[in-house]
Amino acid sequence: MSGLWRNPTARLWVGVAIAAVVLFVVAPGTLSVFRLNLLAKFLCLAMVAVGIGLAWGRGGMLTLGQGVFFGLGGYMMAMHLKLADAGPGGVPDFMSLYGDGTVPGWWEPFRSPVFTIVAIVVLPTLIAALLGLAVFTRRVRGAYFAILSQALAAAFAILLIGQQKVTGGTNGLNGFQGFFGFALSDPANKQMLYFIAAGTLLVMVLLVRLLYRSRYGELLVAVRDQENRVRFLGYNPALVKAAAFAVAACFASIGGALFVPIVGIISPADVGVVPSIVFLVGVAIGGRATLLGPVLGAIAVSWAESSLSESFPSFWTYFQGGLFIVVVAFLPGGLASLGQVWRKRRAVEAPPDDEADDPAAVVAEPEPSTSGRSA
Repeated sequence: MSGLWRNPTARLWVGVAIAAVVLFVVAPGTLSVFRLNLLAKFLCLAMVAVGIGLAWGRGGMLTLGQGVFFGLGGYMMAMHLKLADAGPGGVPDFMSLYGDGTVPGWWEPFRSPVFTIVAIVVLPTLIAALLGLAVFTRRVRGAYFAILSQALAAAFAILLIGQQKVTGGTNGLNGFQGFFGFALSDPANKQMLYFIAAGTLLVMVLLVRLLYRSRYGELLVAVRDQENRVRFLGYNPALVKAAAFAVAACFASIGGALFVPIVGIISPADVGVVPSIVFLVGVAIGGRATLLGPVLGAIAVSWAESSLSESFPSFWTYFQGGLFIVVVAFLPGGLASLGQVWRKRRAVEAPPDDEADDPAAVVAEPEPSTSGRSA
């Protein structure tokens, strides 16, 4: 049994099986409709964390602007839902309130559910790939890349606020009634959304696992650790990093798209600088270099935020910041590395059994030398 547990593939499938049982059996059977919907929201945020774990944990790219891609997916889904609620040729309610009562031309394609789904997957991925190539080709990295990505998140939030006639401004888009023909007021449909979010998250984790174990995953780690050496060997580090950045953007967009029908709103407050930093905090606390660490960290931070904000509305932010400082200072590998740290400490403290039991292993202390002394 211990030999089986040392097999990484066996551990992966055991972990997937346990996660599937918890997500698809235990949680729906024990949680209320409200709490299950809240867990579905946390799973959407965990999808963003999976992508950050790939880009930051394996690629070394400190992405402080994932709120941009989360918002792109969320707003595209919200546009489709508002147009679907308005009916064929109809106008969303906020456009009649804030604007001239006409739908902009670039909104019209989102009446199609197929176009919306394709756009949610393709558009943020393409934007991230082009942006990544432009930035990484010029060898922008480290703190400079982090500041640039954070500036994009701030600019995106300001843009959404300023375009009130087509984005709803600070209020965002809300008041959705249906999701691809299903009424969002029906508890059964809310449970369906939870199952969709849980299944999507598991698929993302498995895809990232495949990337980690592939040749590309090894190349990504090599670029993170020795970029100049990889370039000398004939590879283009910009392409390698841009691909990871694009995958992370795709995951964030899908998470944002599922976030909208589950929560019922998307606004600039969900896509700006602060949410982008919170995404990163969850990944750092969970363990950015591990597979499940970002997922568990994002869910734990979101749960703590929700629970503490109910009892201590003005205290939970201090708890979140303190937890982040403690983890970074004393456990750089995140909470997911606790088991590894414990095993290493136990291996150092406990000598091997055969060495402790073997009398020949005990070395006698040498007697003091008498050379040079007078008789």
